[in-house]
Amino acid sequence: MRYLTLIRLDPAAAPADGPDEKLMADMGTLLEEMTKAGVLLDTAGLRPIEEATRIRQSKGVQTVLDGPYTEAKEVIGGYCLLQTRSQEEAVEWSRRFLRVHGPEWDIEVEVRQVVEPE
Repeated sequence: MRYLTLIRLDPAAAPADGPDEKLMADMGTLLEEMTKAGVLLDTAGLRPIEEATRIRQSKGVQTVLDGPYTEAKEVIGGYCLLQTRSQEEAVEWSRRFLRVHGPEWDIEVEVRQVVEPE
């Protein structure tokens, strides 16, 4: 089963200098372990919300909105696409991902199963 892990954070609460060298090294180690375990299909961070575009549709009318979005308190900063045997396994890998960030990061992930064709 495939699971998409959406990484949410409040940019205002993230460390001002972004990820430090230790975090990047620890993240590299974890991602290598996930790759060797065969669970990591893809992962990436996302460009800043200021560069984003939203397209809304209401009653058939589309509106294109360029970032930043004043109502956005938290943003999706990245994602991981995992292939695991169960949701519990996807959750455990995601918990390990959060632990790597340490207490200085105010971050959460949302783990959702990808709908697969029958």
